[in-house]
Amino acid sequence: MTLNYLIPLSADEQLAHGLDRPCPLAVADRVRFSELDMLRHVNNKAYLGWFETTRVTYFQTYCLSHFAGMPEPRTVMRNANVHYVKEMIEDESYITTARVLSFRRTSYVMEQQIWSGDLRARLEAVMVLRTPDGGAGYPIPATLAAQFRDLDGAEDLSGG
Repeated sequence: MTLNYLIPLSADEQLAHGLDRPCPLAVADRVRFSELDMLRHVNNKAYLGWFETTRVTYFQTYCLSHFAGMPEPRTVMRNANVHYVKEMIEDESYITTARVLSFRRTSYVMEQQIWSGDLRARLEAVMVLRTPDGGAGYPIPATLAAQFRDLDGAEDLSGG
């Protein structure tokens, strides 16, 4: 199966390219020369950029519409843990994924992975929604909470 770059991949495409399970968002690309370090494998910073691009795309695609008619929240990464599993090299194709694992009243935990035949890197990040001025937490709308549960299979830890 041909790998389509820079467009969301279907569940079948994800599974056909080695992912262990489909995610709500998975996007393929290829390693560029500019992303290599002096040892000619992908620099750790490049992985963070790939994760960020997919995380922002996830928010714009699946979350932003739930704030229609309301002020748009600030989305802040509170903390993240990255596990580099296996190196990657120039011209290697990869798939970056994003899904929500759990959520609370004003935050959610996002898991992201990078696959190239097998798992290459994993990131788990706590994302916090803040009011536009950044002064307070911004509650996750009920429709978005339902989507996290239904689309991602996320666990509701909000206590509500």
